[in-house]
Amino acid sequence: MKAADLDRQVRTLSGCIPPLLVSRLLELGHGDEVELQAGRGDWFCAREWSRVLGVQGRQAEALEVLAPYVATGWWPAARAQAELLESWGRAEEAIALARPYAEVVGLPLEFFGRLLARHGRRDEAIESLSAGIEDWFLATALVEVAEGAGRDEEIAALLTARIPAGHRCDGPWCCGGLDPDTVISLVATIRERQGRVDEAIALLRTRQHITSVNNHDQLADLLARHDRIEELREYAASEYLGHAARRLAEVLEERGDVEGAIAVYRQPGDSPVRQTHGSVHLAQLLARHGRGDEAIDVMRVLADSPGGADDWIVDTLCTLYADHGRARDGLVHLDVLKARRDGEEEWDFFRMRLRLMADCGLLDEALEQARLHPEGDTWYAAWTISDLLAETGRTEEAVAVLAAHAPANSGLLAGHLIDLGRIKDAVAVLQQREPEPVVPVWTGTSSTEPPF
Repeated sequence: MKAADLDRQVRTLSGCIPPLLVSRLLELGHGDEVELQAGRGDWFCAREWSRVLGVQGRQAEALEVLAPYVATGWWPAARAQAELLESWGRAEEAIALARPYAEVVGLPLEFFGRLLARHGRRDEAIESLSAGIEDWFLATALVEVAEGAGRDEEIAALLTARIPAGHRCDGPWCCGGLDPDTVISLVATIRERQGRVDEAIALLRTRQHITSVNNHDQLADLLARHDRIEELREYAASEYLGHAARRLAEVLEERGDVEGAIAVYRQPGDSPVRQTHGSVHLAQLLARHGRGDEAIDVMRVLADSPGGADDWIVDTLCTLYADHGRARDGLVHLDVLKARRDGEEEWDFFRMRLRLMADCGLLDEALEQARLHPEGDTWYAAWTISDLLAETGRTEEAVAVLAAHAPANSGLLAGHLIDLGRIKDAVAVLQQREPEPVVPVWTGTSSTEPPF
């Protein structure tokens, strides 16, 4: 067993049983197969089987399962063992196990710092994480574990010192790992928990490039938490991405003011991003409140607007048609789009047609059309077709469709084989290791031939 092979399993999900299918095997009572594969070097089986043994109180056996993986020096295995030890109340052993790995700045240090903080060693956690403050995720962990330690001013100063005085970035990654906008965000978090809300707001208004992370705007969330609705409303009217408008609408909906939330999304603006995503959020809001026809109208207007017929927008519209018993209307809309494209319908749109036809009781006709489609013999078409077959109880046919395109659809194929009770066949499909792509050795000169 080698760390590089284990890392490849996690990185590619190739040559192993992926986590979702490990869970399915256990749910269907095939723990013996999971145990067997754990002993043969399948990391996801080993991780889950050790957890199962731990829940059963068989701690020594759980550690034996992980031992050969940990012995490779591979951090994810050591982390899994540390998490088990901690869950069993053996925190000191977990800390001792993780400590050598934390000497290398990165994810092990983040885990180690949070582990220390959870078990009353907050000052040590702060000192450890401070050493890696140039990385944004370690700086974030530092601010979070320091809450309540009485060292907020020290940490705020440490963060601020990372940005040269008077420096103005010319792009979002100007300063590498810990950029000024992230520093502002973290210091604002500290000021808010100190009760200095006005200072936090003022800080967040100085951000230059990164105002939202994972579709959430920190300033909008802060204003909502502190019931500063008028300020949030003012901010939502100008914020380009529309995340503040969505947060405002969410607050109003939570308070029972559905019409107010609708008005937020209908507000005109000069941001095409906010208008597009706002229309989608509006349709979802209307659908949640039993106003499906209005939701469809909103999405149809968006899809019919110049440049509005993107696949994800049309897909949202077709889903609304299907969810509200109007599949035939959805097909009519797709017909109109197809006519606009001179009778051409690429697979991203054709797959929506298949779903709507199936909802109309036309599955066999849909499958026949799929076979005739120019992309009907591709691996991604097989994915769609097999889903339709499986959902109607025709799992054997779904397997046949996918088998013609293995290993591209190995995970989906194995899932259907498991459902059919063909466990050994499923494992064999999954453990067919795909070859690593060949990376040519660079000779120091650039090619003049395409692709460049």
